[in-house]
Amino acid sequence: MWKWLGILFSIIMIITGCQQDPMKQILTETHTEIDWVDFIKWDGEEYLGVHTGVLSNESFVDVKIGEVQFKVADNVSNPSYRLKDGDAAFHEPGTELFSIKGEKKLMAVKSPYSINGYQLYYLNDGEGYKWNFKDLPLELVNKVEIYLDNTLVNEIDDIKSFLEILRKGTLQTTFQPNTNYQDPIYYEMVFYAEGPVAHQYTLFFDGETYYWHPWDTEMLSDEIGAFLK
Repeated sequence: MWKWLGILFSIIMIITGCQQDPMKQILTETHTEIDWVDFIKWDGEEYLGVHTGVLSNESFVDVKIGEVQFKVADNVSNPSYRLKDGDAAFHEPGTELFSIKGEKKLMAVKSPYSINGYQLYYLNDGEGYKWNFKDLPLELVNKVEIYLDNTLVNEIDDIKSFLEILRKGTLQTTFQPNTNYQDPIYYEMVFYAEGPVAHQYTLFFDGETYYWHPWDTEMLSDEIGAFLK
């Protein structure tokens, strides 16, 4: 009986886990695994990775504020571990942390894997994530870039038409991409408006259909293919 009560407690812990908690515990009968979210602990605060935004221009990078002291992924297996300043989920010790001009709630680290060379982090203060497509001021977008494998393949000339195709996407929550012959191609779309953060969203092509996830899955007109060349 106690064994089954233990398993039931484990299931409840997984279901009720908080999405913003940097430490997600996956409990089994024999061991505990920690599934870390992308975070940095600094100055007593927790910063989470901005995954639909990139630094719009390196000129927004201000001063170095410190360095990562400890990488917790692969090094911490104790679920009772208490995060301390300088801890990061995935960055190695010595990774430099930079402030962003005019933005007290953002920081940046250099990254060869991020468009424009920096990965952004935002203060997890309960205000919510601000870089969903619905938060992008479309009327202020002044530049759109398309990337493939982190390489710029096109800068959109007709921004209005491109945005119109995205806005006319067809909601299809049950859509399944065709992966019989190949994995979908991943394009990154970067939208520049005002401020240090350019919104970034992924556009997929499975060989037959263009689609993306502004919130739920939406299928797009084949017209968008002309902008990807």
